[in-house]
Amino acid sequence: MPKIFETPLYSYARSPDQDAAAPVRHPVVVVGAGPVGLAAAIELAQSDVPVLVLDDNDKVSWGSRAICFAKRPLEILDRLGCGNEFVDKGVQWNLGKVFVDVQNIYEFDLLPEGGHQRPAFINLPQYYFEEYLINRLRQLQKEGKPIELRGNNKVVAVDPRENEVGITIETPEGNYSICSDWLIPCDGANSPVRAMMDLEFVGQVFEDNFLIADIVMKADFPAERRFWFNPPFNPGQSVLLHSQPDNVWRVDFQLGWDIDKEEEAREENVSRRLKSMFGEDAKFELEWVSVYTFQCRRMQDFRHNRVLFAGDAAHQVSPFGARGANSGLQDSDNLIWKLKLVMEGKAPESLLDSYNDERVFAAEENILNSTRSTDFITPKSEISKIFRDAVLKLASSYEFARPLVNTGRLSVPATYDASPLNGPDADGLPGRTRPGASASDAPVGDDWLLQKLGSRFQLLTINTDGPKSLNVNGIPVERLPLSCGDGRSEELKARYLGERDCAVYLMRPDQHIAARWISYDEQAVRDAVNRAVGKI
Repeated sequence: MPKIFETPLYSYARSPDQDAAAPVRHPVVVVGAGPVGLAAAIELAQSDVPVLVLDDNDKVSWGSRAICFAKRPLEILDRLGCGNEFVDKGVQWNLGKVFVDVQNIYEFDLLPEGGHQRPAFINLPQYYFEEYLINRLRQLQKEGKPIELRGNNKVVAVDPRENEVGITIETPEGNYSICSDWLIPCDGANSPVRAMMDLEFVGQVFEDNFLIADIVMKADFPAERRFWFNPPFNPGQSVLLHSQPDNVWRVDFQLGWDIDKEEEAREENVSRRLKSMFGEDAKFELEWVSVYTFQCRRMQDFRHNRVLFAGDAAHQVSPFGARGANSGLQDSDNLIWKLKLVMEGKAPESLLDSYNDERVFAAEENILNSTRSTDFITPKSEISKIFRDAVLKLASSYEFARPLVNTGRLSVPATYDASPLNGPDADGLPGRTRPGASASDAPVGDDWLLQKLGSRFQLLTINTDGPKSLNVNGIPVERLPLSCGDGRSEELKARYLGERDCAVYLMRPDQHIAARWISYDEQAVRDAVNRAVGKI
């Protein structure tokens, strides 16, 4: 078992808050030092917003858990100052293969076009993910940024008030209380904070179980996603295989509904399944085993006045499609810039309602895709199974049937078409970069477009003029001038100009597009900025 599971990374230490005569007030408190909570805290600290992270543990999560991280979250990590570390360690992949029995019926490429800095996906165990974020947190502390992480500090009570949240914390040395202007619970699908506030978490539990086995094994399988329907090593069910760093392999076995979970998780039974798959002579070491049940649930609202839920605390999906942690990172990416503007008095508090609007929409989209994947992988009726098997048979020979095969629609960023923050659009520009969409990367000279965008409002001008900067009611808007004139700008032209020769894009701090025009108009840009911060 990796030593990292046992090594405290943020051991308990007594805080001055525990000796204060009255509860100390903090601007922002984040509950949970998982990927989403750490990402939210790091972005706040980078923006010089003081933030305190509380966690009832003192080390990384047990087991690899989430392993598939998509292109969009990798681009978010770049803005958090640590993307390279993740990509360098992770197993990069774009290709997926689907098998029926042992026949490879088709393959798909998740990033078939060039001109992107980051791959479609990397596979990286969650324990590395959390370790690297904690490393970034420590680096920010050394730089004097206002961020603190307290281990073995368990939140046991919350008291939401009109202008603050009271928080009671349990430690090895007893309880103490603090209060916070804003509370961000990122404490997982079984969120204690959500339970303390008696908030519903409704949805569907699917009648099927899956066995996760992470094994250490030397093998020469390529770095790709492999999914089997009805293989000889798990007849009538499905199997998923992913490679991870350090010769670790993730295997998911579909088990069915009426099973003994404890019996299935016994080492001898897991090993029996693995030997059936890899051969009796296969040599491997079990690193982590878990049995889970598909669930798709969400809170009705993610914002409850000054309590803002994110990640699995707000929504939960089945793991096929890698929509859990990836969606959670996009939650924090959507929330933090809005919260910062509200705290600075540059935007009305109602701007935070757009976090709820946009990320509830994204959660619904993820749940829909996750539910459809689950229904295809585990048909709930005989007629559904007949349909599924017919699609699989057709897909082996006919291309039209392949999009109907659903082994998990893999994570892509949501496009907020109906967002109240969206400004005007212009005809003739590409649909992929319309208002509400996240920016698409492209080569720009010797750099990448997304390395130049984000964390502030920007005016992207392509083949046209505009001011060097603009101030809209205290919100600076910085111009990024670009031109399409060399062979390395073809992707930029295709993704941002389409039929047009020039364009102006207003970019949000989270790299989503707020509005776009064919030419610069100062009043139109000012109106769009005011709309994007909730003033219109």
